[in-house]
Amino acid sequence: MTAGVVRVADTVRRPASEFSAFTADLLELLADKGFTAAPKYLGQDDSGRDILTYVEGWVPSRYQRWSDRQVAAAGALIRAFHDATRDSPLAAGRQVVCHHDPAPTNFVFTDDLPVALIDFDLAEPGDPLEDLGYAAWTWCIASKYGDADRQAAQVGVLADAYGLPATDRTALVDATLERQLRNVQFWTEASIDVADDVRAERIAWSYREHDFTLANRAVFRGGRPS
Repeated sequence: MTAGVVRVADTVRRPASEFSAFTADLLELLADKGFTAAPKYLGQDDSGRDILTYVEGWVPSRYQRWSDRQVAAAGALIRAFHDATRDSPLAAGRQVVCHHDPAPTNFVFTDDLPVALIDFDLAEPGDPLEDLGYAAWTWCIASKYGDADRQAAQVGVLADAYGLPATDRTALVDATLERQLRNVQFWTEASIDVADDVRAERIAWSYREHDFTLANRAVFRGGRPS
């Protein structure tokens, strides 16, 4: 969604934005905490663009089916990211800093596994379930397949890998439902330059996914016992 992002040798150059200062502080915090699964912030170039290290690998261009091993790797990465931000000044009194878009399309893969997070423009203080609920949707849940039992099992895989306490498992599906409706709000209000039909489809898709998740709420609340 960010125009003008380019690779220059082993760096990525991004136009500065209203998110740049917080993102720079966040990436510097992650580096200080030893979290290596994210780009490093290297300052700005003469054009005022943010400079980040280039993370080797590939990034999915779309959502698809993922294996339990891939889902588990994503869950463990999200937990490590949260732990690196927990109780930090950037969390601003909340539990953690949330990525707020930990979909497969914001992970770098190597050897067929997600190994790094990228694109922190939407990061801000929040509750871990905000990220985990969105990840449960974008990694595990898809109405077009219809097999809620299989998908619920993968939500359990994600929760297990994250280390989500059993007492929070029932709240996970509610967090997913909330994030689906928040996605509707985002695409309704966002000033991003996208075609009207693209915006409308993303809103309609979010509603379809919400309806499917809500209809199978009891199934998704069960998941797989840890």
